[in-house]
Amino acid sequence: MTWAEQIIAFNQSLKIDARLPKGVAVLNPFTDSVTLDLAKKFYFTYYNDNNPRTLILGINPGRFGAGLTGVPFTDPKKLEERCDIANTLPKKAELSADFIWMMIDAYGGPEKFFGRYYISSISPLGFTRNGKNLNYYDDKGLEQAIVPFAVNTLHEQIGFGLKTDVCYCLGEGKNIQFLSRLNEAHHFFKTLIPLPHPRFIMQYRRKKLNEFLQLYTGKLG
Repeated sequence: MTWAEQIIAFNQSLKIDARLPKGVAVLNPFTDSVTLDLAKKFYFTYYNDNNPRTLILGINPGRFGAGLTGVPFTDPKKLEERCDIANTLPKKAELSADFIWMMIDAYGGPEKFFGRYYISSISPLGFTRNGKNLNYYDDKGLEQAIVPFAVNTLHEQIGFGLKTDVCYCLGEGKNIQFLSRLNEAHHFFKTLIPLPHPRFIMQYRRKKLNEFLQLYTGKLG
């Protein structure tokens, strides 16, 4: 099976069996046929091969990026304008997606970038509370509940053909701390390299945007 076939099967199988804290809802974009179809088009465009890739891990999908398109850090606007995948979803730009796609351009473009890297999340499914995005680590009960899910999905994705010498983690605080604990217990990767989260950069360090783009492309190599 190619990467595309494995990723699509993986996405369709995603399910959290753990009991979650009261008020927390799972955001599973792949239960929507439109989102599933868009994600299929994306992965068959950029991942229809068996080449080894390096993993970049985010936190969990949000409502306006992967929660709509099924593609991490890619909102409907980027999917149509940058990937030539037409869609009828609201063309609202998402901050983290803005940074990631600027970085992809700085790296050499989507064909080169996606040919070398696979972006996923510590929790490939997202969460909401009161209709708003919720990061898994913002609720201690949720963080503990998703540990088996995070471990199992990492094992599965490594099986796609991921290199295990290094993994890049988006988030220099709670996300890398959580991943480090998992890695100490399960030895997924030899080295973890944290990077500032795209949303942090776009919200709080935007004046130094070019410096962060250089940081990313320099670390990714």
